[in-house]
Amino acid sequence: MDDDHAFMRLALAQAQKSYDEGGLPIGAVMVENGQVIAQGHNRRVQDGNPVAHGEMDCFMKAGRRPRYDTVTLYTTLSPCMMCAGTIVQFGVGRVVVGEARSFAGNLDFLRQRGVQVTLLDDADCVALMTRFIAEKPALWDEDIAGNG
Repeated sequence: MDDDHAFMRLALAQAQKSYDEGGLPIGAVMVENGQVIAQGHNRRVQDGNPVAHGEMDCFMKAGRRPRYDTVTLYTTLSPCMMCAGTIVQFGVGRVVVGEARSFAGNLDFLRQRGVQVTLLDDADCVALMTRFIAEKPALWDEDIAGNG
């Protein structure tokens, strides 16, 4: 569990980076055998790309891999259906989620398809997303509200 919190700090740093760039504060880190193999953050605003979610950016940065069943994906916010579908499509074995208060996401979908899900309910992840939603409700609505 200590490793989970340490890797979530890296995902949160990615979320903060996106927030500082004017984007949505959602970050992700992919880990295998205790080593970070990719990091990413939501780039929808920065790239003008509606599918550039944090998890998707992390997958793109990981590049081609023969398998994903040995990786753990850390994400600061519960994955939307697109990201959850990608996790299932590529057979990611485990997902650690920072928070699901701001957006419940698709944790049951992942669990039903054999993905091990750990929800940390991390106070810092909640605080950053809460701050963002209060500051930019229209951008939040454009991204996820009603589209989960």
